[in-house]
Amino acid sequence: MIKNREMRAKKFFHSRLSLLRLSCQSLFALFCLFIGWQFYSFYLWALDPITHQYVARPPSVEAFLPLGALVSLKRLFLGAGFDTIHPAGLTIFIAALLISLFLRKGFCGWICPVGFFSNMVERFSKKTGILLSLPAWIDIPLLSLKYLLLGFFSYLILWNMGLEDLTDFHRSSYNLISDAKMLHFFLHPSTLAGSIMLGILLISFVLRNFWCRYLCPYGGLLGILALISPFQVKRAPETCIDCKKCEDACPSSIRITRKTTVRNAECIGCLECVQVCPAQKCLTLAVPGTKDTNLLLLPGLLLGLFFTCYIIALISGHWHSHVPNEVFQHYYQLIDTIGHP
Repeated sequence: MIKNREMRAKKFFHSRLSLLRLSCQSLFALFCLFIGWQFYSFYLWALDPITHQYVARPPSVEAFLPLGALVSLKRLFLGAGFDTIHPAGLTIFIAALLISLFLRKGFCGWICPVGFFSNMVERFSKKTGILLSLPAWIDIPLLSLKYLLLGFFSYLILWNMGLEDLTDFHRSSYNLISDAKMLHFFLHPSTLAGSIMLGILLISFVLRNFWCRYLCPYGGLLGILALISPFQVKRAPETCIDCKKCEDACPSSIRITRKTTVRNAECIGCLECVQVCPAQKCLTLAVPGTKDTNLLLLPGLLLGLFFTCYIIALISGHWHSHVPNEVFQHYYQLIDTIGHP
């Protein structure tokens, strides 16, 4: 009787996995909106402290500075120490890399606010019937775009920049105000930038997860790392009824019914495929040495790992920037005169 209750409870939570993921994404997205408001308020205070009330600068805003985090990560490996200007950005970047190594591309599937936006747009497009599927001869070349962008940034930063160049960039006034530059870009985009962003937004309504699937270089990096993740979705061909509900539910358009193990760089660890599969014991989540792992283990571990990285950074002094507010204030007021080094 106890075993039956456990099985019913397991089925109950598994059937609501999609709602759990949406809730998790929503909370992170709302948090990003909150820190965006906080940072904007801090930015306004920095420009005019007499008119605007002081609001503390939120460290989490540095999550939107991935190129600076890549520079900081290489400096860390070369022995230059942890980033003291944007330490939270490096912490979040390391957390995303660790999650991908051990827990699929779970950062993309459960935490990233862009992933949440893509999820909501996909749901809308499915309901309205405007979602299109590209043929393989177009889809595969488009998939290579994010890897080309990843290769470009990797060449510039990981291959081409030595410690001296990395340190020069790290200490530059541009890096210091890169968060304000990012804000400035979205508040006052050029005609070209605005047109590109609008184009990506519109295309996302007809092509599933357009940015994440084809253009995000960091998604490409996380996908490469996720290839060695011990967590895999397994398919039992003998029980598969070839309904293809898993492929319809997969945000990454993976041809799941052609595989026995979903070891794919595009898999974001959302587990939507396992949830919708109507055939018993057909699709399961497994790690080496097991045949069927509780689906809740993956999101539980990835959220635990993410917040563990945050707590360690907070305790060790690697979360809050060491730059005084007065320095940020001084350089923010010079934002229009500071260009890329």
